[in-house]
Amino acid sequence: MTLNLELDPHDTRILAELQADARLSMAELGRRVHLSQPAVTERVRKLESAGVITGYHASVNLAKLGYGIRAIVRVGRAEYARVVKLIQHTPEVINAYNVTGEDSWILEIAVIDVAHLDAVVTKFCLLTETSTSIILNAAREHQPMLPARPEDVKPPIKKIDNA
Repeated sequence: MTLNLELDPHDTRILAELQADARLSMAELGRRVHLSQPAVTERVRKLESAGVITGYHASVNLAKLGYGIRAIVRVGRAEYARVVKLIQHTPEVINAYNVTGEDSWILEIAVIDVAHLDAVVTKFCLLTETSTSIILNAAREHQPMLPARPEDVKPPIKKIDNA
């Protein structure tokens, strides 16, 4: 999917600042990107209207909310509608991705303890095979993303034939 909107350096900076702190006032955002408050407000509205900015979210510490375990659950092939319905009725599912490959779904879940993990995973096991990995540490989450630039793509390392 390509971007139908031309983003200039001000737009890119606005995106970076809002991804770092979505609670910035328009006045503060304008100061940071060197634009007036009305100008930055108009640009933010343009980015929202174009679907570049899709929402504003608070990041929460799941452990502080009582969820001691986060896990990745890989769900095998099953009837799409049944999996979607189960995901919708399972509040422990944080993120759910329908994917290609051996698994049909990758779920990120948050649970209180091992017994809670077993209860949630068992729901999906009744549909199809699953595989679960407990997340020990997150090396990166919520990475800010800026517009893709083809010139930043590095070619793969070429294999040298010993012929």
